[in-house]
Amino acid sequence: MATASPSVFLLMVNGQVESAQFPEYDDLYCKYCFVYGQDWAPTAGLEEGISQITSKSQDVRQALVWNFPIDVTFKSTNPYGWPQIVLSVYGPDVFGNDVVRGYGAVLTLTWALGRACPRTDLTSFSNARVGPCSPVFFCVPSWFMGRRPEYTDPKVVAQGEGREVTRVRSQGFVTLLFNVVTKDMRKLGYDTGPLDTQGVSRPSPPQGFPQ
Repeated sequence: MATASPSVFLLMVNGQVESAQFPEYDDLYCKYCFVYGQDWAPTAGLEEGISQITSKSQDVRQALVWNFPIDVTFKSTNPYGWPQIVLSVYGPDVFGNDVVRGYGAVLTLTWALGRACPRTDLTSFSNARVGPCSPVFFCVPSWFMGRRPEYTDPKVVAQGEGREVTRVRSQGFVTLLFNVVTKDMRKLGYDTGPLDTQGVSRPSPPQGFPQ
């Protein structure tokens, strides 16, 4: 009996938001969510989550360690709109309010043997310019309320539209560690890299990446 051809391919992402370096801040937690195209849909796992609060380590690294798990599966018929992980890091200000300390985004791409370990630069708004209005309109009210300007939807950092009216500066780095597995992409006609000796598709490393 002939096996029916698949109508979708699967993308499985499994890993963790490992740690962060934020020289100016402590006692931080992070949120993650996925941004993806209209042809994609989650089929299992969680596409968003929030970590515990963590303090800086006592060694020279002064790392903020979360080891917060990520586990989600998507299906799609089109690679366009490949999922991105959007990170938002929050912590207390001098008034005790939870305020955003940085945003970042990274594509869930494979680099070598299905594992990726990107170090994502997280940025926050600079006071030079935030939004289409003058900085006084945004920064003076936020100063009275003890809140910094922030995006109403963090997913905007993974999109191009609307970001040209903001100016940001680097605040720190977050390290993610995840494994990415695809299924049935080759059967749908997509080139997923060379096959190994067991017939398993391995991702092609980027140009210049050591084999």
